[in-house]
Amino acid sequence: MNFDFSEDQKFLRSEARKFLEAQCTSQHVREVLDDEARSHHEGVWNKIVEMGWLGTAIPEEHGGLGLGMLELCVIAEEMGRTLAPVPFSSSVYLFAEALKLAGSDAQKSTLLAKVASGEVIGCLALSEGPGEPDPAKLSVTFDGATLSGTKLPVTDGDIATHAVVLAKEGTGASLVLVDLGQDSVTRQPVKTLEPTRSHAEIRFDGAKAERLGNAGDGARLLEEVLDRAAVLFAFEQLGGASRAQEMATDYAKERHAFGRPIGGNQAIKHKLAEMYVKNEVARSNCYYGAWAVSTDAAELPEAAAAARIASSEAFWFASKENIQTHGGMGFTWEVDCHLFYRRAKLLAVQIGSPKHWKEKLVRALEMKNAA
Repeated sequence: MNFDFSEDQKFLRSEARKFLEAQCTSQHVREVLDDEARSHHEGVWNKIVEMGWLGTAIPEEHGGLGLGMLELCVIAEEMGRTLAPVPFSSSVYLFAEALKLAGSDAQKSTLLAKVASGEVIGCLALSEGPGEPDPAKLSVTFDGATLSGTKLPVTDGDIATHAVVLAKEGTGASLVLVDLGQDSVTRQPVKTLEPTRSHAEIRFDGAKAERLGNAGDGARLLEEVLDRAAVLFAFEQLGGASRAQEMATDYAKERHAFGRPIGGNQAIKHKLAEMYVKNEVARSNCYYGAWAVSTDAAELPEAAAAARIASSEAFWFASKENIQTHGGMGFTWEVDCHLFYRRAKLLAVQIGSPKHWKEKLVRALEMKNAA
């Protein structure tokens, strides 16, 4: 079985890389990092909207390009290489996928085209504080028409126009669609380790909302959304890990100490070799996940978990060892190493911690072996 991308998809990767290397440099990332008033880089976001990437996996009948998940995986990897400071993942991996999976025809017709055009920025509101989101312990409630309670933290919640919210409804949990522009919705920015991806506390005080899917079906639908999103996040992490490895390798070749490149030292060689091995393991798992998500394979839960675990480990390790390879200057603000470390730490917990995904992988394998 050939898990590699097609020539067209490789061409898309090449063109996406050229575009992002020119239009989304580390200087753009730092412009957001250094300005507390900025939640994202508007210039980069507008250019991405113009490229049509938001509609990559949205069907043509709903205003998208109608390409598919494989093409979206390719773009996600390139977005990860440049640490793009934009709400792409929230709108595309999470909000749009939730709409595609559980939205009614009317909801899809109303919102998907606006997501593709950038008119709507979406987010997914799950967490209600420390710990993994638990559908059995929700405090945010939905009565069939209105939503009440607080979600914290919500990635891109301060700039999103709409949200999909996991809420308690009766004795179960439901996914709920809400317009965040209402007076009954209040938002407060939340500071995190990674300021180039904004977060917020969102409070709902009887906000008008409508259900996605059936009542009480929220936990099951959420699992499907997160499985699909996990593959895309894994590719984004893989992109960041690959770029961090390249940075470390380039520096090891250029930096001289005692008359020779530091890359000639065995300790540095070992660091770079281990980074390479972890990245290749992550790439293999990502490709397996891409196959599973693009074919709606029964193996998706285990493939998504494996990709998520391997990529989280690879990105964290590569970003950490990139700092170490750069030595004392790797810890400074002026060098870009810390930008990758920040993003690695954020993405590792954004849709569930590595522990959560490891437990999910074990459950999936146990169910498979018991069948």
